[in-house]
Amino acid sequence: MRVPTASFRRRLLIESLIVLAADAEVQMAWLARHGVATDEIALDFDHAFRMAEPLVAEGRLASVVMAGLREIDVVLSGMSEGEHADRWARDGLFTDEAWVRARCVARQVLLPELGAWPRILPEITVIR
Repeated sequence: MRVPTASFRRRLLIESLIVLAADAEVQMAWLARHGVATDEIALDFDHAFRMAEPLVAEGRLASVVMAGLREIDVVLSGMSEGEHADRWARDGLFTDEAWVRARCVARQVLLPELGAWPRILPEITVIR
């Protein structure tokens, strides 16, 4: 099995942040287009976040963004605790404070990396 390159891992992280940073309406359309559930946004970030520290160590990601990435991880991880099943419904993207916070921090993280956060979400391949 081949180990993903640093540029591939960085791209996955940036793309997960782009989806997370998008407005709720855009996220809803993206989820519908790809036929995936709301939690896929959090799962994509989780997978990519696990590769962030090595990217910083390799100089492929600015170290200043790690605090923001950790904050997003805490917010998304905390969303699974307690009695908040409605936050994982698509309407939760609009109404849940945790989604709002994760979106805000994702935008802040993208600024030093990209100079802005793109409004066009990446395409994904869904394996069913």
